[in-house]
Amino acid sequence: MSDVIAGHEQNPAALLEQVFGQVAADEMRGLPFYRDHIPLRACGFQLFEQQWIGALLTPWMLSLVVLPGPQQSWQCRAVGERLMLALPCGGISFTVSEIAGCGQYLSRSLMSPLDTSLSAERALQLAEQSARMALSLPVMDADAPADPRRRALFNKVSQIKNQHA
Repeated sequence: MSDVIAGHEQNPAALLEQVFGQVAADEMRGLPFYRDHIPLRACGFQLFEQQWIGALLTPWMLSLVVLPGPQQSWQCRAVGERLMLALPCGGISFTVSEIAGCGQYLSRSLMSPLDTSLSAERALQLAEQSARMALSLPVMDADAPADPRRRALFNKVSQIKNQHA
């Protein structure tokens, strides 16, 4: 294994589907948590800060996935190491993962195993929405105090005033 992970020049969705499709056929099919009706799809992959990010749906799990982008190189890390990434939606902890044919990538499990009642259509919607939400800006109440402790203080003052009225 080299000390550097080369970036993917093209969108890695098709590669992920191919590699995980092989894992599904060789290792996962037949396991009790494998859901035959769930498709294997790499959803919503796009470049964000020069890294590919999207959601990977398999018949056994749903994860956010990050891979190095065009002309990027990542330092090789220990599989299982955790990294916190600052995404528009907030900080998310990812785990260094590795798979033959794709190399190292970062993953964050969103659902593993998949809920038994999840339909194929709903699973695909969930994967697409998860990829989109990871890169969505958080919505904040513009009128809310910046410090939640301050809000609690104002509520306490209001309660005291109401008790003495």
